[in-house]
Amino acid sequence: MANHPIKLAMAAMGTLMALGAMPARAQPAAELFAGKNLSLIIGFGPGGGYDLWGRTVARHIGKHLPGKPAVVSQNMPGAGSYVAASHIYNAAPKDGTVFGIIARDAALGPLSGAPGARFDATKLSWLGSPTKEHNVCIAFHTAQVKNVKQLRDTQLILGDTGPGTGTRSYPKVLNDLLGFKFKLVSGFRSSADVFLAMERGEVDGICESLDSVNQRKPDWIANKTVNVLLQAGAEPHPGLKGVPNVFDLARNDEERRVLEFLYAGQGIGRPFVAPPDLPPERLKMLRDAFNATMKDPEFIADVKRNKFDLEPEDGEHLTKLINKIYATPKAIIERVSNLIK
Repeated sequence: MANHPIKLAMAAMGTLMALGAMPARAQPAAELFAGKNLSLIIGFGPGGGYDLWGRTVARHIGKHLPGKPAVVSQNMPGAGSYVAASHIYNAAPKDGTVFGIIARDAALGPLSGAPGARFDATKLSWLGSPTKEHNVCIAFHTAQVKNVKQLRDTQLILGDTGPGTGTRSYPKVLNDLLGFKFKLVSGFRSSADVFLAMERGEVDGICESLDSVNQRKPDWIANKTVNVLLQAGAEPHPGLKGVPNVFDLARNDEERRVLEFLYAGQGIGRPFVAPPDLPPERLKMLRDAFNATMKDPEFIADVKRNKFDLEPEDGEHLTKLINKIYATPKAIIERVSNLIK
């Protein structure tokens, strides 16, 4: 019995040591985040649609996180957002302090064996997307090509923003699959740079998201400054009546399956992701904050000022969609992968 107090003291010391050795993930999120800056990595340069979506979310999501931290946007352009996606996957801390926005088509990179896609899309933590996407291929009014039918006979010079983006992969596949004559000019950091090049006469057009076109150049389509040659989305966009949907251009079932896989990213939208293997409570925290942001009246007003379409999807939906995409038959994946290299 004389040793009992000593045993109690040793046990208490052992408990304190164990608590001190607990990993950082066990620290309450409010304590971890209060007074801190969280990082929201944007996989593209300033000025394009991804940059604007990223900064809009960053302005509002902090108030929905424990401790109400500041969220600081950081541009990390390169390889169509593969640089950012690979950093988030491999290097970013797995505690909820870093997340980001990557290209909708970046998820297809590992499937196609794209150089620089050093991540597993099925293991990324998908937080959600603020919108569904509609892609359009547009041509400046001075270009010789005025409609989709002319694309099989007349060359159209397009600007692209790098591998892993629809600005490059969509035209490349459409050239091979449907016999179009797109010619790509690379080296642009964002779609905003391509729009400027179109105005300067350096390129003729771009295949880009409709919301990016409308945000940067809200009068272009209405005033016929550009001709919309084709659109791609799960459903035709109500504002693009008479513009052919790319899926209707398929001449057989195989071509349609190829196009459905190619444009699978349209359902992914503008995806926000976090590192893999987040503690479940941290993943839930980020997803809850994202979902709350999508309903935030101040955020919604901000989106409207940017002339974006707000059609949010949550992280669980994106996770299921990614798993469905990765179940695509190997032959289809290989065909598309070979076309976009």
